Amino acid sequence: MAVASSSSDAAVFDVNEAFQRILSDEHISTPLAAILALSELIERSDAETMFELVNALNAGAKALRQKNVNPISLNAGCELFIAFVTLFPHNTSSIPELKRELIRQSRQYAEEALTYRDKIANLALGFIKDDSVILTHSYSRVVMKTLLMAHKRKRISVFVTEARPRGLGIKTAEVLRANGIPVTIVLDSAVSYVMEKVDFVLVGSEAVVESGGLVNAVGSNQIAIIAKAANKPFYALAESYKFHRLFPLSQYDLPTSKPHVLSFLPAPQSAPPTHAEGEEATKASRASKPTYEPITQEQISQSNPDVDYTRPDLISLVFSDVGSLTPEGVSQYLVGMFAG
Repeated sequence: MAVASSSSDAAVFDVNEAFQRILSDEHISTPLAAILALSELIERSDAETMFELVNALNAGAKALRQKNVNPISLNAGCELFIAFVTLFPHNTSSIPELKRELIRQSRQYAEEALTYRDKIANLALGFIKDDSVILTHSYSRVVMKTLLMAHKRKRISVFVTEARPRGLGIKTAEVLRANGIPVTIVLDSAVSYVMEKVDFVLVGSEAVVESGGLVNAVGSNQIAIIAKAANKPFYALAESYKFHRLFPLSQYDLPTSKPHVLSFLPAPQSAPPTHAEGEEATKASRASKPTYEPITQEQISQSNPDVDYTRPDLISLVFSDVGSLTPEGVSQYLVGMFAG
């Protein structure tokens, strides 16, 4: 969906194309890609008032949400950027000058944000002791940064979940093993089995929400529940641009592009026999076993969620570029962040 504008440049500008192009850089996370795509929208927009500019940004954010499978972390970036534009002091009478300043500052912010993973890794490093055995889930760039930094200074071993349906835990294990870190892949169904061997759990995040809870790759919630039962710390790593004004009360409050999550598969339907065929069909059905269509991994993946919600009472600490926060601290930070 292109974001329309009366100028020829803005008319052909596709915010989704810009978003995907920026996201192709493996160092750029989804919220940052959204921020940079919206800053390009400003550059191409012919808005002549602040009202028109904010409307264009809201339309761009809507277009991004409609085209992306998991809109949660994308929403976090969009909300942060639109709040920044809305609260930006409008001292200048020149809209073009204001646009240039907004673009400059958004790009400067994105450049600074690329250093956040190093800050978080250094902060979390203080909680990692020699000979630590760590359980992580799926694949997270900030978790990888932390584990690789820890490996240079301390002895660590890592259990990583397979993380179905995407299986990104295998990618994590391959990178860790290539860097000389002892690693074992754990079945998602074996988390409670391995928890006794673990010192703590370390996971990344799609978003940290207003309650102080965590949205992350599906399976994170059950890992947190098991860790709590085993009295093992559960740490989350999250850049501050992933803090999101969302307040889910259950798993089903999370926005998703999958309208039929965990819906029941319909039974195979066969055409009813004609009157003439009825007697013969009845005899045949008694003599034969019922047939079933095979259930594919693709069907399982499509009918299952990509992310889940972990309650704040299950989280020990959130390590962020703004410090190590309790879940309550995240709530307070979010209030201040969007209050200007």
